[in-house]
Amino acid sequence: MSVVPTTRGHHYVVSAGHELAALSAFEVLENGGNAIDAGVAAILTLGVVYSDQVSVAGVAPMIVRLAETGEVVTIAGVGGWPRALDPDAFIERHGGEIPLGVRRTVVPAAPDACIQALERWGTMTFRDVAARAVRYASEGFPRHPVMLDYVRRYADDFRHWPENVAIWMPGGAVPAPGERLVQADLGRALQFLCDEERAAGGDRMAGLAAVRNAFYRGDIASRILAHQREHDGLLAAEDLESFRCRVVPSVSRRFGFRGEAVEVHTCGAWCQGPFLLEALAIAEAAGAGTMDWGSAAYLHAIAETLKLTFADREGYLGDPDFVDVPLDTLTGDGYAVERSRAIDPRKASPGMPHPGRIPGHEAYVSPLAASEAPPGPSPDTSIVCVIDGAGNGLCSTPSDTSWDTPVVPGCGFAVSSRGAQSRAVLGHPSCIAPGKRPRLTPNPCFALAPGSWIMPFGTPGGDTQIQANLQTLLAHLAFGMELQDAVEAPRLVTHSHPDSFAPHAAHPGRVTLEGRIDESTSEALAARGHRVERLDDWSHWTGGVCAVRKDLETGEIEGAADPRRVSRALGW
Repeated sequence: MSVVPTTRGHHYVVSAGHELAALSAFEVLENGGNAIDAGVAAILTLGVVYSDQVSVAGVAPMIVRLAETGEVVTIAGVGGWPRALDPDAFIERHGGEIPLGVRRTVVPAAPDACIQALERWGTMTFRDVAARAVRYASEGFPRHPVMLDYVRRYADDFRHWPENVAIWMPGGAVPAPGERLVQADLGRALQFLCDEERAAGGDRMAGLAAVRNAFYRGDIASRILAHQREHDGLLAAEDLESFRCRVVPSVSRRFGFRGEAVEVHTCGAWCQGPFLLEALAIAEAAGAGTMDWGSAAYLHAIAETLKLTFADREGYLGDPDFVDVPLDTLTGDGYAVERSRAIDPRKASPGMPHPGRIPGHEAYVSPLAASEAPPGPSPDTSIVCVIDGAGNGLCSTPSDTSWDTPVVPGCGFAVSSRGAQSRAVLGHPSCIAPGKRPRLTPNPCFALAPGSWIMPFGTPGGDTQIQANLQTLLAHLAFGMELQDAVEAPRLVTHSHPDSFAPHAAHPGRVTLEGRIDESTSEALAARGHRVERLDDWSHWTGGVCAVRKDLETGEIEGAADPRRVSRALGW
């Protein structure tokens, strides 16, 4: 039985990583907005209520389903490295590392992603959808346990910058749960964008253009650039002025679940999303869906599937503008069968396997920087999923942490430090280059059965995202669990791969399990060679999946929100 009851509606439903983000989106829907308007409202609010790990000047990848055409499209909401970057000089200066601070800054994409979404498919103004974000920043909200856990874990990094400490650790200490967080500078920055829109006149498009101009060319851009110069950053005016997120088709693959043909859509190879499709394909080829759910055999197959998938991610994935990523092969049936043969049902691979061999492509084989320290939570993200009455759907995973780079004075936000997911290693497919996007972990998803149902879904969690999405999707579609039950079902996380965030440490053979998984199952996995560590019964380290599903025949919509986080679903 679910800990959290399923949210149901017939008009619209939203599920988001924080209850105030869900409320922001729901209010927009109540006021006549569509799923895109509501999604942007939630993204902006998450940049306030999760400001330690979601920046309004960070990344915001989106996947959108348009009811009128049935088309599924994506906004590539991540920026590239500044044009002034000299890779060789950077690598030499920083010893092959991506240092803390503004030297890891890439072009902030979230503002343009939100503006483009509103321009292309929305119906409301920026100030319509930003109203609650402005209010929560200016008047405050209670600090929540997930934020405080990350502040505690990254306290030493926060302490590099007094302005960051003043916001998230006033007085230098981690605040108590429920203590009010007021972000006055962030509230003023958001209000300034609203004011610039209003000053542009009554035309909605002109107002949105004014918001973009204010951020990328106007006063906010000036503050960002002055801050970059002061701290030896690389970002320049031309990087901001010329930036536009691209709108591109999704990547998809069809699977058979319990006799039903299901399309799973992800964003392209500018993020890790397509590797969910590879993981699903390998799991299918390995017969995971025919095993007893939750058994040692099933969890072993999942862990080994994920190791193979992350080996290929490490070997082949980089910005497709710079790297030829063989997605058709990686997500294809034949390759999945071939990779699945590497899974020994009786024995765990000792670490991360080698990437698979693909003719015409040379995989990078990463030397693992093995760590014996216990694996902790990955730097994080948040999530919003929404479906409106017409059947438009949106999923977005906005992100960017605020402990690894200083906030911009007077703005209250940190500019995208997503460069931490690049490599300062020549030959690596995600090696730094001018204009090149880092290997982005946030990856919103969409599943649908044509003519039957649609479902945006996703999770925060860095390298945990594919892992949580895979297990939730299989529980729901392959094993027939109700959506909320599938979200709540206990999970494992493998750590054999290099972490996507600098310094990219790996924990070969490590698997962490939620405590609700039986001790006997843990022992059976250990007997296969997994280095098993047990977590609490419910751990936000294993992700925080949100999903919304609409039955296209009955019109009923259900929303699921992960109780591991402060996630909430609201519907009518």
